[in-house]
Amino acid sequence: MATLCKNCATPLLFDPTKQKVVCPACGGAWDAEEVESTEKKYQEGKKAISAAEIYGVDPSTAQEYFDCYIYTCGSCGGEISINGTEASTRCIYCGSSSVVFNRISKEKAPEFIIPFAVSKEQAVNLVKNRFKHGVFIPKEVKNFSPSEVRGIYVPYWIANAYHVEAAVFSGEVKSGKHTVTKYWERSGKMSIDNLPVDGSQMLSDESSQRLEPYDFSGLKLFDEDYLLGFYSNVSDISNADLQEVVTLRAREAFNEKAAKTFHASNKQVQMERSSTLIDRDVRYAMLPVWFVCYEFEGKHNTIMVNGQTGKVVCGIPWNKKLFTGCVAGLSVLFTTFLTWFFGNSFLPALFTSYTSNRRHRTSSSSNNNPVSVIIAGFMVAAAVFFVGYAVYKKVVKQLELTQSKSIFNFMKKRQG
Repeated sequence: MATLCKNCATPLLFDPTKQKVVCPACGGAWDAEEVESTEKKYQEGKKAISAAEIYGVDPSTAQEYFDCYIYTCGSCGGEISINGTEASTRCIYCGSSSVVFNRISKEKAPEFIIPFAVSKEQAVNLVKNRFKHGVFIPKEVKNFSPSEVRGIYVPYWIANAYHVEAAVFSGEVKSGKHTVTKYWERSGKMSIDNLPVDGSQMLSDESSQRLEPYDFSGLKLFDEDYLLGFYSNVSDISNADLQEVVTLRAREAFNEKAAKTFHASNKQVQMERSSTLIDRDVRYAMLPVWFVCYEFEGKHNTIMVNGQTGKVVCGIPWNKKLFTGCVAGLSVLFTTFLTWFFGNSFLPALFTSYTSNRRHRTSSSSNNNPVSVIIAGFMVAAAVFFVGYAVYKKVVKQLELTQSKSIFNFMKKRQG
């Protein structure tokens, strides 16, 4: 159902920059709480009908080929297809925003919402600015044109929790010329406040967590009119899923802090026992995310932008040959420089050794062994290589998330 302007009957949209519901035709603007559609009470009981039922498809094949529902646009009467968890979408015929009210019934309606504060144009510009200064980013990526841009309200559960844990850590420490493994015991308790948990199964937790933090002081009581012009989903995770994610993140936070209390390398958790209690007052909210998609070398890349803070989450396609060449070149440069530097620093000593006694010559020659200089140079080259490899692994992991099929599928199943 579309919410229409009371002045000219044009479908209304929510404007992130004005934080108002606006009419694109006459320019009228209202707070979301001031807008109330007269048709809402007649549409609340209206249900989306399975596409398989409408088109008479065998139920055994419906899941594979018709995993959507059909809803009638309140403005033009056109058929809108929605997936199983969408709560708002846009009509592909008239472009008006439609809120599927039966998907946000009292049982499923969010308590809170953080409205979009970043506009579509701002989101695209933030991504382009992120790409602008990358040395290893191809020109085609820097000058990309988005194939699709979708503003989607993602369902989140905001939880407070109490966590108790006891753990045994291992780590490696130097003991003379040898490395030994030592063990440390740590136990404690911690409170976790305002932990956001992504409520959509299709969107991976690893991707959604990178969007954090959100400023929860910006939470507003939920009103459907904030959804106008945007897409949204309702939560489809269970209480068990919520408990699993909160427990996992609580353990990670505890172990990270505990590991900082002792000095060692290769720190690992050998054993742990924990209990996580989630407060009953879990809040259900919709949080804003922009999905900016572009194609490069035949692959879909989906960039996420926090719709409140503007934080850009992405991995960026890069010129691997140029990066590898730079790492190799730096390794050779450092090796050559160190060899030259140390060799020239000890040239005076080499000349004076001819006029000094034999013991002094022996000491000088042993301290300025060219083999030691070469070994030192190669050690620096190896260090440069390993740093480059660490950067490479990090970039590849981020790029895998950007090119993830789950994120692309979450975004692409939208009309408009």
